[in-house]
Amino acid sequence: MANADLRPLGVEVVYATHTRQRLVELTVAPGTTVAEAIAASGILREFPEIDLRVNRVGIFGQLARLGDVVQAGDRVEIYRPLQADPKEARRQRARKAGKRG
Repeated sequence: MANADLRPLGVEVVYATHTRQRLVELTVAPGTTVAEAIAASGILREFPEIDLRVNRVGIFGQLARLGDVVQAGDRVEIYRPLQADPKEARRQRARKAGKRG
């Protein structure tokens, strides 16, 4: 069973902008980190605006760290920075709705 632990892992790395999305399927070695999977995917070359010091990352919608180790079947997601604070956006919508009604 030790050989099974050394088999390459299939993972996906995804990123989306308002107009475009990219999903890269790749095979990585056991012990590969989130940062290493992102680098191997080529997405950083394709989307130079990504700054991993700023953009958060996750696995299947759960925040992750760049040093976390990926598992077989993981979908590594790179999140865009928020354009507006969600709480403030809700307040503004509530104010607008109050003025109409």
